[in-house]
Order: sequence, then structure tokens, then C-alpha cells
Amino acid sequence: MKVTVDTNVLVRGVVRDDEAQARAADKVLKEASLIAVSLPCLCEFIWVLRRVYSFGTVDIAAAIRALIATDKVVMNRPAVEAGLAILEAGGDFADGVIAYDGTWLGAETFVSFDRKAVSLLTKQGQAARMP
Repeated sequence: MKVTVDTNVLVRGVVRDDEAQARAADKVLKEASLIAVSLPCLCEFIWVLRRVYSFGTVDIAAAIRALIATDKVVMNRPAVEAGLAILEAGGDFADGVIAYDGTWLGAETFVSFDRKAVSLLTKQGQAARMP
């Protein structure tokens, strides 16, 4: 079976705060021949791990890297790496994904009121500015 996972399936598999749901998530993930993880799912996953479960950046990045390393997991890996680069630099994963996706869509410059995002992207050599 090829599946697209929702955020709550990933969260249950990592956090294990509901043992019945964690076992059900494990079963689906083990039986799947392909696990599609969308960018919005990853953005939500990171938000939940940080805001609800107080995970730190290092643990969040490790969880994402574990997903990347799983052979049957498919995702937009370049976008995920862009998100991780910003996350690990102290910013928001979603900002890195948004900037990457914009470039992929043909944009030249990331524009945001988020000074930190603009600064981090600029430090990584990307065109970014405030409006």
C-alpha cells in the first residue's frame, strides 16, 4: 500500500503519547511500500513538536533527517533540505521551504516582514529583503 501520512500519524510515531495510536501508526508505516510526506505535513509536524511537545531544534532536525533516511519515504528532498538549513540556523523550517518553493516557481527574491528569515536567507546567499 502506498500512503500519504497526515501530521498526526508522524507525531504519534515519534512522541508515542497515545500507545494505541502509536501502534496503529507503526503498523501503517511498516506495511506501506511508499510513504509520501508532504511539505505542509512537515511544517505542521515541526510546529507540533516545538509548540505542543517542547522539542528543541536538534531533536526536530534529527526526526526530519530520520524520515529523509528512510528508503520508502518520498518527499521534496531539496525543499526539505532548504527548510532544515534555515531551521538549523535558528529560523523557521517553513521559511526555508517557502523560499525554496518560490525560487522553484520562478521567483528571484524572498520578501517578508520577518527580519530573522530575511537575515538567515541572505546569510545563506539567497536573495531576500524586507518590503
